[in-house]
Amino acid sequence: MAATLTATAPARPRKLLASRKTRVGILYALPVVVYLLVLFVYPIFSTLLLSLKDADGSFTLHWYADALTGVNLSVLFTTLRISAETAVLSLVFGFVLAQAISRLKPLWAGLAMLVVVVPHFVSALVRTYGWIIMLGDKGLVNETLAWAPGAPYSLLYNELGVVIGTTSMMLPYTVLLLYGVMRGVDRRLLAAAASMGAGRVTIFRRIYLPLVSPGLASAGLLSFILSLGYYITPALMGGPNQTMIATLINQQVTKENQWNGAAAQGVILLVLTLAGLLLVKAVSSLGASRKKRSAS
Repeated sequence: MAATLTATAPARPRKLLASRKTRVGILYALPVVVYLLVLFVYPIFSTLLLSLKDADGSFTLHWYADALTGVNLSVLFTTLRISAETAVLSLVFGFVLAQAISRLKPLWAGLAMLVVVVPHFVSALVRTYGWIIMLGDKGLVNETLAWAPGAPYSLLYNELGVVIGTTSMMLPYTVLLLYGVMRGVDRRLLAAAASMGAGRVTIFRRIYLPLVSPGLASAGLLSFILSLGYYITPALMGGPNQTMIATLINQQVTKENQWNGAAAQGVILLVLTLAGLLLVKAVSSLGASRKKRSAS
């Protein structure tokens, strides 16, 4: 009997301590939960309800049907195309830049990354106007290429101008992601392959590229997702044929006072973004499992 009391006596304080920790944890988490509910869940839920209401308040899918037909569908395809072009160019330039930086010594690599990242903290509006000045008929680019046949070139208010502008905005994200992945590559694997007679192309194709491919996929998908909802640069550097979803939503709200249609467009954009995020998560998980297999 005494042994039983001795065994159960310490168990009760442990249970009390565990329940107290649980209550404290819930108390600490409560402000965060309220914050998320008020500023994230409620606006998304309200937007979803608004997209499903007709003018008289009845349930309807008219706004989604309207968003996926005619001009609105063309805007959606334009958004997807420009976002894909931006992602590809960001990957190409970001890969070259991150590869060059990753080969530098830590001090110089840090300075180079500072040069890449610092412009990102400048207002996107300021950077966009900078590109407009550079790409104009009397801008730096056309003045430099004045000797070339066909100059001055039309580099603004078309798809080329939008892609140039959006690529410059997404490039820092791509370089940051790729630089971290490339720094993590074990250079001894490359040296071992070279010592066994493998050429540079073979090493790059069969060893280096598979190791950094999850980072490439994540960086490309991130650029694509961010470009889907980007507004400032496409609105200022594009023309009527380069209208993207964010610009269309702005027009429907400010000019047409069509909140229901804008809400439907926003929900479609949110679904596309969530799909991209799920792809990023899947790619990251694949990369982590691949690293575990290579380490073992």
